[in-house]
Amino acid sequence: MAKYGKKHQEALKLIDRTKAYEIKEAVELAKKTAKANFDETVEAAFRLGVDPKKADQQIRGAMVLPHGTGKTQRVLVFAKGDKAKEAEAAGADYVGEEDYINKINQGWFDFDVIVATPDMMAQVGKLGRVLGPKGLMPNPKTGTVTFEVEKAVQDIKAGKVEYRVDKSSNIHVPIGKVSFDETKLVENFTALTDQLVKVKPQSSKGTYLKNASIASTMGPGIKVDVSNFR
Repeated sequence: MAKYGKKHQEALKLIDRTKAYEIKEAVELAKKTAKANFDETVEAAFRLGVDPKKADQQIRGAMVLPHGTGKTQRVLVFAKGDKAKEAEAAGADYVGEEDYINKINQGWFDFDVIVATPDMMAQVGKLGRVLGPKGLMPNPKTGTVTFEVEKAVQDIKAGKVEYRVDKSSNIHVPIGKVSFDETKLVENFTALTDQLVKVKPQSSKGTYLKNASIASTMGPGIKVDVSNFR
């Protein structure tokens, strides 16, 4: 049996672990059970009825949450010429070419997201072994390999999140902070769930949204009723 601290045990008493709550009630509980002395992140987790071993069921993408995540993302853009100037004007934190490739090879990781123009991918691709395991490699599916640099940077700064199914058919995505008001967290969760339903593979059979839950960084998981989204 896992041993929980006093605060966690108190939080568990507020939750019926056998019940799937309506999202509004689940959000209320997530805020009540967040006992840490910092602004905890609220994360949504989904179990999907897909087989990640099949190429057409490897769900991956990105979207801008209606109210962002509450976290300011540091963006590194690999671009040159006018596209580099466009990235700087859009608010990218770092813009460059070989200089930043060398820095990353030397262990620099003071950024959260990388955007690269397609003509830079031959060089950026050399960082695959370094960036891949950290989930930082730019990818066209998530809109981070693009010539539309301005839009990419602005979307990330506005609260763009990536979703990707893991080997166990689960997806984990942050939907905001405990300090958000309940309506914003509910709307972010709803938008994310709608997006996952939209990208359901045609080859997926049976129940697609098997279950879902939300939890604050240090709080317990709270099951969410997603039957209305199916």
